[in-house]
Amino acid sequence: MRSNWPKFLVSDLESQGKILVQDGNHGENRPRKSEFDDRGVSFIRAADFSGSTVSFHAAEKINETAFRRIRKGIGRDLDTILSTKGTVGKIAFVPEGSPRFVCSPQTSFWRSLDGEFLLPEFLYYEMQSKFFVDQIRSRQGETDMAAYLSLTSQRGMFIRVPDIETQKKVIRGLSCLDKKVEINKSINKTLEKLAQTIFKSWFVDFDPVKAKTAVMQTGGSEEDALISAMQAMSGKARAEIIRLKVEQPEQYTDLRATADLFPVAMQDSELGRIPAGWQCLALDCMAKYKNGLALQKFPPENEDDCLPVVKIAQLRRGYTDGEENASLKINPECIIDDGDVVFSWSGSLMVDTWCGGKAALNQHLFKVTSEVYPKWLYFHFTRHHLEEFQRIAADKAVTMGHIKREHLKRAMCAVPDKSLIEKAGRTLGNILSQQIARRIESKTLTELRDSLLPQLLSGELNVMNPVALSD
Repeated sequence: MRSNWPKFLVSDLESQGKILVQDGNHGENRPRKSEFDDRGVSFIRAADFSGSTVSFHAAEKINETAFRRIRKGIGRDLDTILSTKGTVGKIAFVPEGSPRFVCSPQTSFWRSLDGEFLLPEFLYYEMQSKFFVDQIRSRQGETDMAAYLSLTSQRGMFIRVPDIETQKKVIRGLSCLDKKVEINKSINKTLEKLAQTIFKSWFVDFDPVKAKTAVMQTGGSEEDALISAMQAMSGKARAEIIRLKVEQPEQYTDLRATADLFPVAMQDSELGRIPAGWQCLALDCMAKYKNGLALQKFPPENEDDCLPVVKIAQLRRGYTDGEENASLKINPECIIDDGDVVFSWSGSLMVDTWCGGKAALNQHLFKVTSEVYPKWLYFHFTRHHLEEFQRIAADKAVTMGHIKREHLKRAMCAVPDKSLIEKAGRTLGNILSQQIARRIESKTLTELRDSLLPQLLSGELNVMNPVALSD
């Protein structure tokens, strides 16, 4: 059955003071190049949001001078942002308590002004309905610009607004899934910070080794050196380490066993001073970097038997979009699946674990594997060198910066012995596995949400008692 929810013209709702639709900042009051800063008010572009998430942290910022001059495009929490230029139709909801921001000319914001008539969260979901999306597609390009949805066109659209109780049921049915996805993202961010801190401390800065050598050089005992390394690894004071032995003996034993695997001296190497007994290896000796294919040369035989194509854009988004497909009969080494490490070496250089399902890897992307070393080790070392690779690419006097294989050969890594790799993997490998599992779970939940969305918004499915998802 189809929804019989009443339909309202957006311009009528604006005149009644129930909704506000405003395009992004543009014109003479737009921020000047000199007014962009590392701090300040987020200037949100279409690239700064995907799905339900707005990346305020990654967005460019404008200073207070620019913000005080701006008169339009100023968004706030509980707004829904819509991309209106280029890739038209992306939307994101701004959670309650989010920082202030300004919409760029590529976007507009939709705001409920009457919470007794239209709940902000329901407006966000309604704007994802087939009813609304079909209007975007039909109105896109009503001006001279093909990939553009004007403010006039937006105000000429319709939205459906059922009674408040129905809105609440729809929100409950969908938000529990969205919230779980956001929880997963938050946990993964915390795990990411933890993993980066541990890896840098142990395998780049060599803090446990330096702590040991400092004690030994001043005439300390091996036991004192070991305790010092445990302090460096845990961030705890000596007294806390001693107390840990009594209060949490298993944790103490594990920490001590890990600290004991770090050497007590340094040695010279091609990389400089590294822990004694460790190898100095180039990235391409640690792992295999297999370039993808020019997949336009491998079209699918038919629509049913094919693989979605992953290019740099898909890697950045974390999922395929179905725009391009390739044959199943490509080199298996150029097929990626959940958990594979992928490194884009051209254009937007980045390294990530792919969690978007089985797909074909396009050229300009490496699939990174190793038959000798664990995934967490070559993943973190590749990312450790990423900043230098990005600098090299930025210096290229070409349209699209890139690195070459010779740069992989020059990227040196201090690699510990097998016993420490195995021990460290119980921490760093476990963290990476958790991150991958949560991203795959989020993908499944998002797919479930997307399948429920049209049924809820069409009236085919009535959510009376949505099941709450545990954290």
